[in-house]
Amino acid sequence: MFSFESDTMLVEDREDLIAVLRMRFGDVSGELIEQIYQIDDMNTLQRLILAAANSANWNIFMNEFQSAEDSFRLLGEDFNPLGDFLKGRDTINGEEKE
Repeated sequence: MFSFESDTMLVEDREDLIAVLRMRFGDVSGELIEQIYQIDDMNTLQRLILAAANSANWNIFMNEFQSAEDSFRLLGEDFNPLGDFLKGRDTINGEEKE
């Protein structure tokens, strides 16, 4: 892949990440945007896009954001985007909790 193609894809992934964060959580600080623009690894950006789209809340996303680049642990209810919404309900899938 040519460098300019790679650079364009990095910019697009960074902008996608910021857009998903804004859609899910509202305003994104300038400091976080600067940190996102320092990421030069497409795999890391794609992992963070998935984390942003699926994290139950902001704190879970930030934990993933601050983890090592080779981390990939998007497992469990922490990465259910409806997780916080469903907490405290008396039913699961329309059935009473046991």
